[in-house]
Amino acid sequence: MIWPFKPARKQIARIEIKGAIAGKTRDQVLEAIKTVEEKKFPALLLRIDSPGGTVGDSQEIYSALKRLGEKTKIVASFGNISASGGVYIGVGAHHIMANPGTITGSIGVILRGNNLEGLLDKVGVSFKVVKSGPYKDILAFDREITEQEQQILQDMIDSSYSQFVHTVAEGRNLEPDAVRTFADGRVFTGQQAVDLGLVDRLGTEEDARRWTAELAGLDPEKTKTFNIEAPKSLLNRLRSSNQSNQFRLPLTDQAINWLEFEVSTSGLPLWLYRP
Repeated sequence: MIWPFKPARKQIARIEIKGAIAGKTRDQVLEAIKTVEEKKFPALLLRIDSPGGTVGDSQEIYSALKRLGEKTKIVASFGNISASGGVYIGVGAHHIMANPGTITGSIGVILRGNNLEGLLDKVGVSFKVVKSGPYKDILAFDREITEQEQQILQDMIDSSYSQFVHTVAEGRNLEPDAVRTFADGRVFTGQQAVDLGLVDRLGTEEDARRWTAELAGLDPEKTKTFNIEAPKSLLNRLRSSNQSNQFRLPLTDQAINWLEFEVSTSGLPLWLYRP
């Protein structure tokens, strides 16, 4: 990574969180936050364009932002969508700005499993399971979930939901009961989010950049923004250099990433907007 000649303390750092939050995205964002701290940037513009993702990964990024916020001013700018886990991360910033039409909200938890019992019966496939306890294969894809298992999972979801609500309440200086009035999974626009107290102001990313500079005591007209990005792998660099000469396959990188996300998060509680 090549650093600018101008001292970091005279610039604003920018980190973009795009797409589903899980695994590699978490690692990249945490590394970028670490860089902001090490280089002593006075302020961070956090651009979020994400429907959310896994609970644990969202919590780790939020915790890192809260630690960074003890020394650095942070403004979150919500893009086209900043929902569920994207909201959770966003409330780790000191202030939030969104476009009037930004899709946000979806505060809640979802957990999905696949039941292929009917299909397996048709093709004559069955599984023999030996387990140490009655709930060891909870959400197994070859059988229906039991009432006891349903309650266990519901208790887990309720606990995760409570964590979400209290974090939003703390981050936005709201009462938990007030958050619960709109934390039922619904989505809303940036304009509605301002009315609810989830967002501070309406504006573009450029407006958020200027606000970030002002909070750091810098001149918005003269202050530069430095993008902190994860270095591309050799494969991605080769792909980018040859992109204009390559035939684009129907299955795009974005579709592949979503497929990987779906497979890797099956059976996990998610803070994710799933239209």
